[in-house]
Amino acid sequence: MRHEVQVMTKTLEIEGKTIDEAIETACREFGVPREKLNVEIISEGTPGLFGLGSKKARIRAGLLDLDADLGLAFDRSEKTVRERSVRPARREEPRVAAPPPAVRETALKAKEILEGILRRMSVNARVSIRETPEVILLQIEGNDNGLLIGKRGQTLDALQYLVNKAVNRQEKDRKQITIDTENYRKKREESLVALAERLAQKVKKTRKAITVSNMNARERRIIHLALQGDESLVTKSRGEGSHRKIIIQPSRKK
Repeated sequence: MRHEVQVMTKTLEIEGKTIDEAIETACREFGVPREKLNVEIISEGTPGLFGLGSKKARIRAGLLDLDADLGLAFDRSEKTVRERSVRPARREEPRVAAPPPAVRETALKAKEILEGILRRMSVNARVSIRETPEVILLQIEGNDNGLLIGKRGQTLDALQYLVNKAVNRQEKDRKQITIDTENYRKKREESLVALAERLAQKVKKTRKAITVSNMNARERRIIHLALQGDESLVTKSRGEGSHRKIIIQPSRKK
């Protein structure tokens, strides 16, 4: 039997001379802009006569569902980190370089938030952590990997964006968080490098430029790096936003 879990979000009742003033106070209390608040007007207030008999405006405010859910996951992760910090760590073989405590704490927060998002997606999966002082890798293991990856990794990229935003919003030193499943990132990189090499050979043979579209910034960077050592070719990115393309063309050097 499946049980629905109701998320209880924090709400505050706030007064002000006007509705706008009460909403501004709510924004300061929650530390978010107006568009991220769910506002219910309890009373619009009355100005009274010469200040007599006036009543303040009153609202009930809380975070919108996405921010509340991420905030709840973040709060739970902090609690889990505190609980785990008092437990003795298991003795393991030392790695090349152990990450500092701050990185470890951030990794645990990221893991808890990702697990919370997966539960809300009704995805039964396990999340493991691999980390360095520069990068935190969250590896998802489960039976819904195709769903999690999405078309050309778009779903995986969206999960990665959400977790980075939720974790780094309260961190002074931002940590890069990468989310992967079934080693998709490495496989995708290898396929892009192979594609770059094939296109490079075609450009050299025809002496004509080739344009490749439908690639995100990370994928374009892989193409650039794969061909940067070839002095007979030049790679450029052109366009804006989702329409940005990479161009592979012959170098003018003889």
